[in-house]
Amino acid sequence: MTRLSAEELKQKLSLEPHPCEGGWFRQIWQADETIAGESLPPRYAAAREQEHAARVAGTCIYYLLEPGTFSEMHRLASDEIFHFYYGDPVEMLQIAPDGRAERFLLGSDLAEGQHCQLIVPKHTWQGSRLVTGGECALLGCTVSPGFDYADYESGTRASLAGKAGEFEDLLLALTRE
Repeated sequence: MTRLSAEELKQKLSLEPHPCEGGWFRQIWQADETIAGESLPPRYAAAREQEHAARVAGTCIYYLLEPGTFSEMHRLASDEIFHFYYGDPVEMLQIAPDGRAERFLLGSDLAEGQHCQLIVPKHTWQGSRLVTGGECALLGCTVSPGFDYADYESGTRASLAGKAGEFEDLLLALTRE
């Protein structure tokens, strides 16, 4: 099996730089069905504020990490499912709303405890990067209700300082000023 480089994956999958969190992405699916804004839970304030605003029922993207890139700490109003497709393992930090911090490995080595799918519950701070020495990783992310930038909240070093417990070094690596 030929191993594709990050550059080859970007080209073959038509990936673009992610405008918020870092890494590379392309939306590959958006549900045909929508959810009316007034039917959404209160946590979707942006959609509810617009009269009759609708949200697509679900979305899915390709997401690529390579050395020098990372998915910054952020949280969403929706649950998100990560799917590991290809490449080197990815470490993810999650900080739950109750303050519990956990580190997970996404990858294909299930015998070593890596996850080929991983759920990030709504309102959970999350960030990820390649493991040290990794060359690239291709993931997928499915969000329901569908992703909307209005629901994206960036976490800064200052706002998250001291919340990662034993993973504070990883938190620093996954945040910007």
